Amino acid sequence: MMRERQKLESSMASVKALEAELADAIGLIEMAEAEGDADMVADGEGAVAALVKRAENQRLESMLSGEADGNDTYLEIHAGAGGTESQDWAEMLLRMYTRWAEKKGYKLEWLEESEGEGAGIKSATLLVKGPNAYGWLKSEQGVHRLVRISPFDSNARRHTSFSSVTIYPVIDQTIELDIPDKDVRIDVYRSSGAGGQHVNKTESAVRITHLPTGIAVACQTERSQHQNRANCWEMLRSRLYEIELKKKQAETGAFVGEKSEIGWGHQIRSYVLQPYQLVKDLRTGVESRSPDDVLDGDLDPFMAAALAQAIGGKKPDKIEDID
Repeated sequence: MMRERQKLESSMASVKALEAELADAIGLIEMAEAEGDADMVADGEGAVAALVKRAENQRLESMLSGEADGNDTYLEIHAGAGGTESQDWAEMLLRMYTRWAEKKGYKLEWLEESEGEGAGIKSATLLVKGPNAYGWLKSEQGVHRLVRISPFDSNARRHTSFSSVTIYPVIDQTIELDIPDKDVRIDVYRSSGAGGQHVNKTESAVRITHLPTGIAVACQTERSQHQNRANCWEMLRSRLYEIELKKKQAETGAFVGEKSEIGWGHQIRSYVLQPYQLVKDLRTGVESRSPDDVLDGDLDPFMAAALAQAIGGKKPDKIEDID
């Protein structure tokens, strides 16, 4: 209840601040027009335009009212078939989400990373910490498709690569989920990549597989097998909770990204770098002609459109559209 109260108080304070700043900006414009000061009018109009963007962001955040939207979240990336090409694309996606999270002021913790053969990564798991992390990222779940001239092809041919993104929320420790021991298989192995002699020479990495669903989670960042095992259990509980959460969302018609085969016909978004430049979300129709910006973390327009689609709303184009 205290968390809910703090969230409401923060939202109300933000709205009041916007109202006060809007009144100041309008007053500035009126005074500047009366004095014939064109530069001051431009300053006032610039302030109003900035307020429109802030109001839109706050409007969208107010829609993040799902059961777990305010929670931290796990983000998993897996390369599809295609060897080095897909593994390089998976690493590009990892960088894209890392840059997005940094712009949002979120904290990141690496839980698992499996290096690719020659370049890129086979898989990676991150913990994203910050307000509404799951609410923003949940619509990114699905298969992402890249079309480009391959830097790994000596004949400079165009290649298509696929990688998948999986998002699931960190759940409150008070939520109880019964996972019988007979339903899981626990494997321990040596960590790969950087980490020092201790990490690489001992079987500290842990993978837990939930046999009824086939869900597998892994952690290798901690020196202690015990700590990695605890992290894996927490991740598994979150994945199973996410399944139940999405069943509820499906019943209400809410937008969710479905996990599917990593290949043709299953992508949620296409990133085309050659022969033309275009990023298009196949669910919402949102496009960007600046793939470099998108790959540098400019994902908010895609997330906002998915969020608006989930609640049946639309993105306002002018200030009069904002309630």
